[in-house]
Amino acid sequence: MTAEHFETTLDVLMAQPFKPFAVELNTGQRIEIDQPRAVSSRGGYAVFTSPGGVLVMFDHESVNQFINAPVHSAARKRRSK
Repeated sequence: MTAEHFETTLDVLMAQPFKPFAVELNTGQRIEIDQPRAVSSRGGYAVFTSPGGVLVMFDHESVNQFINAPVHSAARKRRSK
């Protein structure tokens, strides 16, 4: 993913009204973004502050995809069908 696409996508996902989303890394790890102020990004790099205060850093090269619904919401929808 290019740095420009990364920044543009994050800007759209962080826009108001905010809806939680997930970031899937190339390693398969998923980061659930549930608060708009929890992410800071610039120049193709981002830092997420988790609820426990742990910083998670990721960049445009490590992101596989952005997922509009967080992982726990998507799983709940599949089970309810």
